[in-house]
Amino acid sequence: METFTVRDLRERTGELIRGAEDGKLAVVTKHGTPVFVAVPFDETLLREGVSVALAIRLFDAEQVSLSRAARIAGRTVSEMIDLLGRHGVSVVRTTKEELERELADFS
Repeated sequence: METFTVRDLRERTGELIRGAEDGKLAVVTKHGTPVFVAVPFDETLLREGVSVALAIRLFDAEQVSLSRAARIAGRTVSEMIDLLGRHGVSVVRTTKEELERELADFS
């Protein structure tokens, strides 16, 4: 998630738009205080609404935990897990090293 200042909006509008087209969230600040979040306009936003789209993107970017994403979306954790799955977002995040250790345990 990228942060833009109000001044950046004038100077870097194209960059903000390209990021949104690539599905990236952006926060716009004024004097260092967040003013608004730019959420990409896509099917998820249309179908699920702003809070769910924001929660999915924040969780996928590892900016919030699963329980925080559920609260943002107004869902239970169980409902959020199902929702993330329907949107192709993995809930379990395993590093390469963790996966190799687990696979070695089965060998």
